[in-house]
Amino acid sequence: MNSPAAGASTKIRLRLTVNGETREVLAPVHKTLLEVLREELGLTGTKHGCELGECGTCTVLVDGEPVLSCLALPVELEGRRIATVEGMAEGARLHPLQQAFAELGAAQCGYCTPGILLTAQALLTGIPEPTRAEVREALAGNLCRCTGYTKILDAVELAALRMTGSRA
Repeated sequence: MNSPAAGASTKIRLRLTVNGETREVLAPVHKTLLEVLREELGLTGTKHGCELGECGTCTVLVDGEPVLSCLALPVELEGRRIATVEGMAEGARLHPLQQAFAELGAAQCGYCTPGILLTAQALLTGIPEPTRAEVREALAGNLCRCTGYTKILDAVELAALRMTGSRA
């Protein structure tokens, strides 16, 4: 029989496009996208949260849509565009969402922030001028234990205004 020894892990070669760069990785087949991003690719901006798909901390974008990386298998994402928080800034220039979060103090401990930023980025791509209700609905799957959410909502609205050139 040609099976791996007890405790051995079968690995698979993957070609993933992450933050616009094609990366090749040899990873155990049982690893989630979250684990591959952090452990194999060194992209630690994506955070471990509940690992049950309930907190939104591990959110990344796949083809522009929010995906819980703790529930996604990388083998299913070959040929798709994966974006992490590390890909938001352009060099030293912060994304308008990152800038607004920093200016308004929308992050306290910051653990949930990467998932919230990416979810908000997807929202603003689809709805450039969302209402507060639309922002709340989009971020409903992202839990934050520190802020009380008001500054987060304010920051998303400020970024939307700046990105559309409306004001601020």
